[in-house]
Amino acid sequence: MQQAIFSKSEKVRSFAWLLGITFVLWLALTSKLDRPELICGGLVCLIISLFGAHTYSKLGFPSLSIKMLLFFLVYIIVLFWEIVKANFDVAYRVLHPKMPIKPGIVVIKTSLKSDIAKLILANSITLTPGTFTLDVIGDELLVHWINVKTKDIDEATRLIGHRFEKYLRVIFT
Repeated sequence: MQQAIFSKSEKVRSFAWLLGITFVLWLALTSKLDRPELICGGLVCLIISLFGAHTYSKLGFPSLSIKMLLFFLVYIIVLFWEIVKANFDVAYRVLHPKMPIKPGIVVIKTSLKSDIAKLILANSITLTPGTFTLDVIGDELLVHWINVKTKDIDEATRLIGHRFEKYLRVIFT
C-alpha cells in the first residue's frame, strides 16, 4: 500500500474537512439543533477528526479537495440509483413465475490502484442487489452474479464495475 507523506498544512486541511463532514453528517442524523446536541456532536466530531486526520493518509485516501467531494457526492447518488434499479430487477426475478435467474461467478477487472479504492468498489458491487464480491486479487474482482449475461471479462467489467469505477478513479487520483 502506498503511504503518502502529508505536510502540516495538508494535515490541518484534512482535519478541517473531516470535522466539517462529520459534523454535517451528525446534524443530518440527529436532525436537532438543540444546544446540548450541538455541543455533544461537536465534541464527538472533534475527537473523530483528531484521530481520523492522523490516520487519513495511512489508509490510502487522497488529499481532500472540492473536486473530490463533488465527485464523491455524485458517486453516492449513482450508487443509490444503481441500488434502486437492482432492487426492482431482483424483485422481478424473484416474483416471476419462472424465476429467470442464471447465477454464476464472473471475473471483472479494475484499473484502480489503491487498496481502499478497490475495497470501496468491491463493497459498492456487493451493496447492489444481485451481485456479491467474493474476492479481490490484484486488479481482478471475483463476483457472484444472479443473472450472468456474459463470461467475457471486458463485458462483465463494463456491466458490473464500470458504473462505479469511473467515479472512484477520479476520487482516488
